Amino acid sequence: MLFGQSVFQSVLERLKEEDDAAEEAEAPIAHRVAGLGTGFAFDVMEGVSVASQRIGEAYFDNLDLDAAAGSAEKPAPLPEPEPAMPDHLTRTAPQEVAAELAISAADTPLTLNEKRRAFARANHPDGIALPFRDNATKRMMLANLLIDEALRRLGR
Repeated sequence: MLFGQSVFQSVLERLKEEDDAAEEAEAPIAHRVAGLGTGFAFDVMEGVSVASQRIGEAYFDNLDLDAAAGSAEKPAPLPEPEPAMPDHLTRTAPQEVAAELAISAADTPLTLNEKRRAFARANHPDGIALPFRDNATKRMMLANLLIDEALRRLGR
């Protein structure tokens, strides 16, 4: 307690006195809050840059308005052509997918699972462009069906 007041109350009194003094002086600048002092950098840089003293216009000196006006006249870019479907996605017949998988009687469950993962890396619909996902889905369904059938035959 300082002179019968708490520290908080004394700080509030001092801020109120500063606000009253600021109101009696010239009107405060719009971007400054009354009662807050400026930092050291503002005191040192005062008078150095005229552009920095114009509120809201500091960056206009670095802006090339002629180039900005010229950019508005540029023609719109041409739309990107649709990507072509990869060759492997055109092969959706069961015989074609079976030939790619090359399932043989010598395959083990381990090799069949490796073939499934390798086929999925190249053909999974999540990794294919949207227009070609239907073909990728068909290929994955066929590959999974063929590999599951081969695993069932191995289990007999």
